[in-house]
Amino acid sequence: MLKKRDLTESHVLYNLMVHPEVFPFVRQKAASFEEFMFLTKQTLEEEEQGKIISRTILDEWQNPIGTINLFDVQDGYGFLGTWIGQPYFGKGYNSLAKEAFFSELFYEKDIHTVFMRIRKVNIRSQKAAEKIPYVTLANETRKDVYDQLNQGQDIYNLYQIEKDNYLMHQLRTQTQPLEMVEEQLKEA
Repeated sequence: MLKKRDLTESHVLYNLMVHPEVFPFVRQKAASFEEFMFLTKQTLEEEEQGKIISRTILDEWQNPIGTINLFDVQDGYGFLGTWIGQPYFGKGYNSLAKEAFFSELFYEKDIHTVFMRIRKVNIRSQKAAEKIPYVTLANETRKDVYDQLNQGQDIYNLYQIEKDNYLMHQLRTQTQPLEMVEEQLKEA
């Protein structure tokens, strides 16, 4: 479950973000709670300006457990940034959050490509990305973006999600049960 970001969840999110297994992989790092509040306010302003799309990830009890963002939004694309608190690792929240976020981006917003830059040392995130059936590795196909990302010290893999691939996957997975029902009716 996702909700628009607001300041009320800042304490919980900050405490989750500073965990040593989370912090190195967060794009908007904050060294103090005050800095986290400043970044959150800045994020809210940038969302109003159309530069970012940011949501809080909630668990089934509506507790904030992380954030999912589309950074650097322009010309129908942006870069995905997601982090989830360490106590929630491996419980399926990441894929549920991405699914809800992609649905919002592709059905409700004017987004056609979502890029994911993942540090090559971040094996956990690479494996999570590669499990998504409509994600493609774009190191070669989008070499211009890949080369631009890899000018610094960190070395990234570039993944992309195209709106068409996402929509096609949605159609396939939503029609499959109907086809199974039709097949069962023919057999009966």
